Amino acid sequence: MKKVLSGLDVFRKNGFQGLGGLEGLGGLEGRVGLGERVGLLVHPASVADDLTHAVEIFKGKLGKRLVCLMGPQHGLYGETQDNMIEWKDFHEATFGLPVYSLYGKSRKPPKEVLETLDTLVIDLQDVGARYYTFIWTMALCLEACAEQKVQLVVLDRPNPLGGLKVEGNVSLEGFLSFVGLFPLPPCYGLTMGELACWLNREYRINAHLTVVWMEGWKRRMVFSDTGLPWVAPSPNMPRLQTAWVYPGMCLLEGTNISEARGTTLPFEMFGAPFIRPWDLVRELRQYSLPGVVFRPCYFQPTFHKFHGELCAGAQLHVMDWEAFKPYLTGIAILRAIHKLYPDRLQWKSPPYEYEYEKLPIDILFGTDRIRQQIELQVPLSEIEESWAAGLDEFLKIRHNYLHYE
Repeated sequence: MKKVLSGLDVFRKNGFQGLGGLEGLGGLEGRVGLGERVGLLVHPASVADDLTHAVEIFKGKLGKRLVCLMGPQHGLYGETQDNMIEWKDFHEATFGLPVYSLYGKSRKPPKEVLETLDTLVIDLQDVGARYYTFIWTMALCLEACAEQKVQLVVLDRPNPLGGLKVEGNVSLEGFLSFVGLFPLPPCYGLTMGELACWLNREYRINAHLTVVWMEGWKRRMVFSDTGLPWVAPSPNMPRLQTAWVYPGMCLLEGTNISEARGTTLPFEMFGAPFIRPWDLVRELRQYSLPGVVFRPCYFQPTFHKFHGELCAGAQLHVMDWEAFKPYLTGIAILRAIHKLYPDRLQWKSPPYEYEYEKLPIDILFGTDRIRQQIELQVPLSEIEESWAAGLDEFLKIRHNYLHYE
């Protein structure tokens, strides 16, 4: 298997004297320098193919030209275990650099920091789901860099779900939040670089954006096809299989059902003390969901929901990735639990990810309609059909930003 080169690997291979590439299809080819003052936004999975971290690579190549580091949710190196835990700026002792938090007092690079930079480089591994906040950290960086006229460089990485899986409703304007700052379906089938170009042009952000594209990546590839090492981009994303189910299972964050945080298989299992697992699996089997098998299971979270309590539920086993519909599967799970336990399933109250008024489940769905459909036990086929027109419109626009075959 020929190994894919990430944007970081391409950058490393070609040297740091300049940047080459296209800023999206139809963009201007150019060769630009990084300048004398460079900032780097990274997280634990910002590694080269030999697992050398981007901070070490940039520090070794740029020396004093690397003037600061930034980190998204969960910290620079994945220090914050749970979700929605803010962290503070600090001084990174190993490389002697200030580190600025983009998940604390600010989610956007502060003006006073950007004023010290010529270029901000972003190297973040995404998981291909609308709610995963790293893409929205990138969006806020685009806006901030455009405002301060700082060059933004995105080192592209594979979408772990591949470039073909597009599913779900496009979020509505009234339900935008930090788990969906711009209208996007839950599975969008774009890489970080393609998404950056889409944001920059479609929403007229007009940042000075350069993408360092991967070499060897094809849209049909899931992460296991790339030959690249999987490093958890956040503490509860330990495996590729976790990323596969996340677009549906993250919805449980808006409920009182455990998404198995505090276990070795977060998002791959789900449950609650009141669930009878064989009854639930029997109900889910009636939906004939493609590409997935449910196995009754028990687990005891060491933190988060139902800490220390025995939960019962199921584990998802993805048997056919091409057929599997992660978002519809997540909706089916909520529908089945609501049918069996209508008085026990609860929608969590705000706040959630800096939204203080709307229900967390609604901002995860990007609409209140799907919650209402679940409560009314609308058939899954009708729920899926209800977002078809909006998804078709997104696909037409998305086509303009597909860099890879």
